[in-house]
Parts: sequence; structure tokens; C-alpha cells
Amino acid sequence: MGGPRRMSSALLLPFALLSLPPVIAFNATAYREEVESSLRLVHAVATGATGALCVTHRYGRLRAPLHAARWDTARARADLAANMLHQLGLENAEVLTAVSQSLVMGASAAERAVGARAIVLQPDGIIEGSIAWERYGTGEPIAVPAPPRDNPPDPEYPWYVSAYQTEELRSSKFMPSPPGAAMGGWWTYPYYSCESERWLLSYTAPVSKIRGLSGVVSLDIDISNLEINQCEAENDEENDNQIYSFHGTHKCPNETTFCIYKPNREMNARHAGWARGSYICKCRPGYYSLQHPEGYNGSLVEVAFQEYEEGGLENWSEPYECLKCQPGCDTCKGPKPCLAKYNWPFRISLLVISVSCAGLTICLTFYTRHHRRVKVIRVASPVFLSITLLGCAIMYMEMAAIFPVLDRYSCIATKWTRHMGFCITYTALLMKTWRVSLTYRVKSAHKLKLTDKQLLQWMAPILLIMLVYLGTWTLSSPPDAEVITDDNGLKFKQCTYNWWDHSLAIGEILFLLWGVRVCYSVRHAESLYNEARLISIAIYNIFSVNSFMITMHLLILPHAGPDTKYLLGFVRTQLSTSITVLLVFFPKVFRVIRGTGDTWEGRAHARGVPPSSSLNGIGLVADEAPDLYQENEELKEEVQKLAAQIEFMKIVQMEMHNRHLRPRPGSYFSQALPLSPVHANTNVQEVSEWGGPV
Repeated sequence: MGGPRRMSSALLLPFALLSLPPVIAFNATAYREEVESSLRLVHAVATGATGALCVTHRYGRLRAPLHAARWDTARARADLAANMLHQLGLENAEVLTAVSQSLVMGASAAERAVGARAIVLQPDGIIEGSIAWERYGTGEPIAVPAPPRDNPPDPEYPWYVSAYQTEELRSSKFMPSPPGAAMGGWWTYPYYSCESERWLLSYTAPVSKIRGLSGVVSLDIDISNLEINQCEAENDEENDNQIYSFHGTHKCPNETTFCIYKPNREMNARHAGWARGSYICKCRPGYYSLQHPEGYNGSLVEVAFQEYEEGGLENWSEPYECLKCQPGCDTCKGPKPCLAKYNWPFRISLLVISVSCAGLTICLTFYTRHHRRVKVIRVASPVFLSITLLGCAIMYMEMAAIFPVLDRYSCIATKWTRHMGFCITYTALLMKTWRVSLTYRVKSAHKLKLTDKQLLQWMAPILLIMLVYLGTWTLSSPPDAEVITDDNGLKFKQCTYNWWDHSLAIGEILFLLWGVRVCYSVRHAESLYNEARLISIAIYNIFSVNSFMITMHLLILPHAGPDTKYLLGFVRTQLSTSITVLLVFFPKVFRVIRGTGDTWEGRAHARGVPPSSSLNGIGLVADEAPDLYQENEELKEEVQKLAAQIEFMKIVQMEMHNRHLRPRPGSYFSQALPLSPVHANTNVQEVSEWGGPV
């Protein structure tokens, strides 16, 4: 049985040429047309319209190759049978019968064929002898009529090609062999047998010439259990029960739909998978169909495409295309919008107000700088007033950062304007209040002086920490915009909130609590122009507004729309920033406009507080060279006080040692005073009546 076999050149030439690469380049259009022709044949068989086919022909061949590796066991049995006939000879009818019968025997379906035949040919191609077998189910094989003797084999047989009856160098009946395949024969293309009414695949192995005779051994495999999947298949190994040639031949409009394979279970179980259009055209994400929400039937799509090919019907795919969803919809079931609408006129009006407030704040900074020598502004430290106004202007600009549809850059601007503006404003106010707290708690006679330079040195580390935190946040994990939904399920973008936000929020809350504690500790402190009390009220207001807005965002209105959130941001900015500006700067501006900015409060003046220092630390403490104007003012007040004291002592001494003056009743000298040594003999009655020296 070993050793190479030599085949008849006349018979085997077409078989040998099958394994050679094609000379002409592969024509994709022709191949596509052949596959479409095969699909029409499958549709005719599936619908029972085989009259024309089975009347004029006995076989309907597909031009759709498939993977035949699953039947390698049966193929090996056919190769073995051809080798045995080569070794034992073709003249013995018993050997021919036994070998051909063994092809339809087998323990498993992969080994067992449903039909087999062995044919002995004369040198001129006439049949010398033949025998054929068929087997149904698990029954015993039975002999069936074989090709008649003394005639050449019918050229319509799918499993036979005669070198005398074809001029083709490569037979179109057989599939190309896989590269590197060790096969003695070739597989046919799938075909439909009208006689047996099933889909078959045949393997033909030639027998080389022995003593003037040659032969052919062929077996048939029932492939009616295969499936025709016209959808795309990413992995052919997982779909080995499908004919790969039909993958991707669906007619779904690829722009709006995609193909989902759906086996046809309504047909005969033997032909359940052999049907054209066994798929559904499902709408792609972002598209919808009101009439067919579950998808379009592939059979109807195939019929429409066939009408288009036969009659040139235009826009054939329009009824099977899905409509595009509204912008922002990943999936939808209708034309309902998915994106929340922005009320741009409303947002522009709020933005104009915020930008105007920021502009007024900048103007107020220059106004404060211009009137820095006015007492009402000078004692409140123009440097810290300017810093406070700068922080307020930055906080106002947050409304410009959150105005457009948010993206990464607008979210970065939002975080910087919100937190940096808050840190600058709140720290400036808190430093001034902290100075009041320190001076208010001093118990010694020596007055504690805290200059603006010292307060700026304390303020710098706080601002530096905020700068480093925001810079690290921006560089390492910049905040981005995420899509959220409102109460109506409409989507819009909001800046992400993660542990960076939570950590900073916790730090700001602790900072606010510390400021509230400092304000509470100086609640009884007195200051010029009621400065400490107004700043404390501003800090209380900032803490209350931020706490309330956090509650609004997290608990009361967690799914508010974009315009509502923009309105909440505007309200928070106005309630915290605008009220701070009004509390701290409106009384000062009002005094300057009325012309009373250089007038000291009556309470401070009555207690003799010098203009260089307020009652409890809020006041002007020169950080630079002494101001001559300031020194003159202080010198005048000190001279006036000294002159008043000298005059008072002069009067006291004159009346105490002048016996010629009689004190007025009820005056300071009407009270009992020590007697002069000159009047040692004066009686008690006179002293009690007059009550003072003369």
C-alpha cells in the first residue's frame, strides 16, 4: 500500500491544475456576482421553487467555497480506498464493491458518508464498471443505480471531470485546495441534489492507471445541517458550521444598520440554515426606526435588493434605513431630544451682570487707591482692601468660565477662578480679623503692633499652598467635563468631581470654620468705623452661602438642568462676593462721597484714641517712612491735650492756694479740701459751710 502512485495524465491533468495559483488576477466583482447567484439558488431551494432547476438539471451547484477540514476523516478513507484499488487492481468486482461500500460505513458522522461510488474507466474514458452506494440515517448502505457501462460518465456529475470533454485548465467544479494540504483528491463546491433533495459536498480521488484502466473513487457528505450566515463574522473558527463565503453578503444599509444573524427555524430541520435573508437589520447606536424598532426582516431586504438588480429600482434601501437620533443620543427609540437645551439669552444676561460686577470691582480698586489717604480707607489698610477686591473680581469671572458648553479648558478655568478667588478674598479678610483678635487679647500695657507687612507674610504661605495644589491638580489630573442627566433624562456636561475636589472642599470648610471662630472671638471688640464687625458679618455670610449652596447641589437639586445650575452659581457669587463688597466697601465709599471720610468717630475721639491706631488693632500702622502729614496731625492732637491738662492744673493750683476766691457751689472746689497752714485757727463750722479754700 505504501509508495507513490502514478495517475493517468489524461484524467488527472485538470485535478493537478487545481492546486496551482490562478494566472488571472482575482476579480472581486465576478466573485460577488457568483455569490449572489448562489444566494438566489439557495432562496429557490428554500422556498420550493426548484421546478426549473430540477427539470432541466439534476444538480444545482454553488460557487461558494467552504471549510472541509471537519470531514478529513472521510476524505482520508477515500484516499485510502483509492490507494487500495491501485494496489489490488480494478478488475476484481468484489474488491471494487468492498472498497466502495466501506466509504459509507463509519462509527461517527464525520467518518460516515451518505453516498459513495467507484468507477473503472477505459483509456478512452468509457465506463468499464461501476458501483454506487447510499445510506440514510444510521441504516445499512444500499446499492443504487450506478453510472451505466459502455458510456462516458455524465458531464453533469458534480464530482467528475473528464480531460476529454473540457478545455479548461482548471475545473470549476472543484474548490481550490488549502495551501499545504496533503490530499489525494479534491472537494467539489457545495451543490443541491434534486434526486436526494439535500445539499451535498463530494470528494473525488482518482486511481492511477493499472493495466490500461484508471478509476475514480468518490463519496458524498450531507451538508444540509450547515448554516448560511450573511452577517459579518469576526472569527471563523467559532462559526465552523457556517459557509464562510456568505459572510458579509447581507444587504443591510451599513451606514445606519448592522446585521444580526437569526437562524430560520420555520423551515424543515434538515434545511433550517439554508435560507437567504436569515438575519435582521438592526439600527446602529445613534439611529432609530419608529415602524420597525426591532429591526428589518432580512428576507424583505434581500427581495428588495434582487428587484433593484433585475429592474434597476432606485432608492431601494431607503425603506430599510434608520433615522439618525437627535444630537447627543447614544441610543434612542424616536426623535425625542437627548441634550438639554441652553437658554442662551438668560445665560448672557447673567454673564453681563457678573462681568459688570467684576469691572466695577476693578474700578473700585482704583478708587480705593486714589483715596488711600482718606482716614476711613487709610485705617482699613488700602493694601488689604485692594487684595480683597482682586479676589472678588476673580470670583466674578467664574461665571464666564462656566458660561459655554463645558470642556476640559473651561473646567480648569472654573476650578482656578472659584478656589483661587475665594482663597484671596477670604484670606485677606481673615488676616485683618486675626490682627484684631491678637491685639484684642493683649493684657499688657504695651500695645501690640502688627503691620501690613507681617500680615502679608502670614498670608503668602496660604496662597502658595493653594497655588501648588491647583497647579498639581491641573498638570497631573486636569478636570474634565462629564456627561450627566437632568430630571428629564436630558444630557449635558458638567465638570467632574473627584477626590481632588473633595479634599479641597474639606480644607476650605475647615478654613471657613477657623474664620468663624476668629470672628466669634472678636465679637465684642471695638474698631474704628465698625470695621471688625462688618468683616465678621462678611465672613459669616461667606460660610453660610457656601454651606447652603453645597446643600442645594447635593441634596435639594442634584439633577438640575444646566440653566438652573448656572443660576445657582450666579446666586452663590452674588450672595457671597457682592455682599462682601457691599459690607466692606460701601460704608467707606459713602463716607468719602459725603465728605466725612476724614472725620473720626465720636466714640473713638472721646476716648482719646490716636489716629495711627484704632481701639483694637485695625488701623494704620506705617510700614514705610513716617508720613509728615500724619505726624503733624498726631502732634497737633497731643499738643492740644497737653495744653488742656496744663490749663486744668493751673486753675486747680490757683484756687487751692488763693484765699480771696470763693468757690462756686457745686463746682470741683466746693468739696472739702485740706486747709491751708495759714488758717490753722479757722473753726470747723466755717469749713463745713464753705467747703473749700478761699
